[in-house]
Amino acid sequence: NLGLLPEQFFPQNSGREYKLSPYLQLLERHRDDFTVFSGVWHPDVDGGHPADICFLTAAPHPGSGGFRNTISLDQFISERIGHLTRFPSMTLGVNVQQGQRSLSWTGAGVLIPCEEKPSSVYKQLFLQGTERDIELHLKKLELGKSIMDAVAGQTKDLVRTLGPKDRLRVDQYLTGVRELEKRLVAAQQWERVPKPTTTLPAPVDPADPKEYMEKVRLMYDMSRLALETDSTRAITILLDSVNSPTIEVAGADITDGYHNLSHHGKSEGKLKQLEAIDQGHMRLLDELFTNMKQVTEGSESLFDRTMVLYGSNLGNANTHVTTNLPVLFAGGGFQHGQHLAFDTQNNYPLPNLFVSMLQRMDMEVDRFATSTGTMHGLELL
Repeated sequence: NLGLLPEQFFPQNSGREYKLSPYLQLLERHRDDFTVFSGVWHPDVDGGHPADICFLTAAPHPGSGGFRNTISLDQFISERIGHLTRFPSMTLGVNVQQGQRSLSWTGAGVLIPCEEKPSSVYKQLFLQGTERDIELHLKKLELGKSIMDAVAGQTKDLVRTLGPKDRLRVDQYLTGVRELEKRLVAAQQWERVPKPTTTLPAPVDPADPKEYMEKVRLMYDMSRLALETDSTRAITILLDSVNSPTIEVAGADITDGYHNLSHHGKSEGKLKQLEAIDQGHMRLLDELFTNMKQVTEGSESLFDRTMVLYGSNLGNANTHVTTNLPVLFAGGGFQHGQHLAFDTQNNYPLPNLFVSMLQRMDMEVDRFATSTGTMHGLELL
C-alpha cells in the first residue's frame, strides 16, 4: 500500500510492442500473460494513506468526516458464488494494523479483519479435527447464531425509540449482524464435509515483522493452495507497508522503515533501498505466477483460470498522490502482453476493470462503484 516507484514501474511506450520497464523486466518470462496499466485511478478516492481501504471498493473521499466504506470487489463476488466453496472468501494480510486496515469490506461497510498467520490459513484449509472437535465447533456456531438472533431482536425493539439518523446507524449495524449470521450458517453446512489433503508441511510463521518478504511469500503460497483445492474463489492480501519496520530484503542493506523510505524526497540512498524492496515484490510476484502455472486443471493451468490483480492505492507515496496508480492484471483468459496507457492527467476509472473481471465470471453486471463500463482495450482470448 506504498505503491511502486513510477519511473521504475511504468513502461515508456504503450501497446503490445512496449519495452519492459526495469521492474517489469523481473516478470519477463510472463510478459505475454499480464497487462500493465497507467493513467488509471479511483475517481475521488483521495486522502493519501486512508485510500488503501478503498482499493477494492472505490468509495470516494475516505479521509472525510463520516466516511463509510462500501462493498469490496471480493465480497461482491462472495455474495454471488461464495456458497460454492468452503470459504466464501479469504481475507489475508502482512504486518496489518488490525481493526483499521483491510481490503475486504461488507455491503454494510464493515471491515473484515485480515488473517496474518500463514499457519492459521494452512490449518483452516487442511486440518479436519476429531469428531469431538467438530461437535464443539458446531455448538459454537449454533451459539453464535443464537446470540446474533438475540441481538437483532433487542435492537429492533430499540429502533422504535430512535430518531431518523440513529435509526440509519442501527440499520447499518443490523445489516452487519445479518451478514455475520449468513456466514455462521454457511460454516455449519461445511463443517462435516471432508477437507482436501496436501503433502506440504505446515508453514512456520515468521516471528519478526522484519521478515516481511518471507511473510508475503508464505501468504502467496497459502493463496495458491486455497485456489488449487477450490477452497475459495476470492482472496485479498493486504501488504501493509505503512505498518512495517525496517524490513529484510535478500542482497540489500535496508536501514530505515518502509514508510520512512517511501517519503524519499529524491534522496539517492532512500531511492536505492526502495528499489530493492520493490524489486523484491516483483520477484515474489514472478514466483507466484510460475507456481500457479505449474498447477494444471484439465487442459489449463491454475494461472489461466485465475485473475490476479496487483496494485496500490498510491500513485506516488512520496507525495501521497492517489492518481496514476500502478496496476498489473494477469491470467484469467484475457489477451494480455500489453501496456494500456490512459491519460495520466485525466485518469481512466479503474473500477471498469472490476466490471470486466465480474463479467469474466459470468456475472450479469454492468456497473461497480464509479465505473463507466468495462475496461477499454482488455479483451478475452
